[in-house]
Amino acid sequence: MGQSSGYYTSSAVQLFTIVSCLLVLCCAGSVAAYKNYTVGDSLGWFDTLEKPGVNYQKWADSNNFSLGDFFLFNTDNNHSIIQTYNFTTYKLCDYDDALQNDTIQWSAADPSSTAPHPISVAVPLLKEGMTYFFSSDYDGEQCNNGQRFKVNVTHGQGLPKSLQDPSDDAPAPNSPDFGSDDSAPETIVPANFNHPIEEDSDKDAASGSGSISFDGKFNGFFMLLQIVFIFFKL
Repeated sequence: MGQSSGYYTSSAVQLFTIVSCLLVLCCAGSVAAYKNYTVGDSLGWFDTLEKPGVNYQKWADSNNFSLGDFFLFNTDNNHSIIQTYNFTTYKLCDYDDALQNDTIQWSAADPSSTAPHPISVAVPLLKEGMTYFFSSDYDGEQCNNGQRFKVNVTHGQGLPKSLQDPSDDAPAPNSPDFGSDDSAPETIVPANFNHPIEEDSDKDAASGSGSISFDGKFNGFFMLLQIVFIFFKL
């Protein structure tokens, strides 16, 4: 009886170890999934003259951002969205003298508008390191009144294929020198915006997006069921 009890105890320990390892593998993929962040959360993208409660740097410092993540700016056409990798441009709240390869205007303000309308602009994080955002209109007034923040973008799992540029020197999708137009149109997205779904080839990659992690969980779960079934059958 003692030998039999020891056998079952040893088997139970082995089964517990296997199950624990599988659970870790099943859950690991979801940690690295690409994320969408709404800038300012429910307050949106405005200056403190319009919304005194905003603090974008505090919001940014409370999150961690990686390549392939998206920022969603909810604002109106009286506020602009400027992204730059140049600290001097950011500090001056002015991009008039900025270089085309380090500063992007994702959305331009329309100061002449007497009836502002809401817009939502999706901005992908495409470059590792420090990135700066601000609104530059009204001679930098909005920027100087809190409509600015900086983030440090980490490598994470790298850019998904859908965001990789075949040329390192190619302009960003909404940069002024992209395509034949003098300026890029605004990127308008619906309120229920979600990260773009990867192409079929991307789904086969081991480091894929959240949907890939979801499939991995179920594969691991079925493996777990098979092991438990075989164990108890023996």
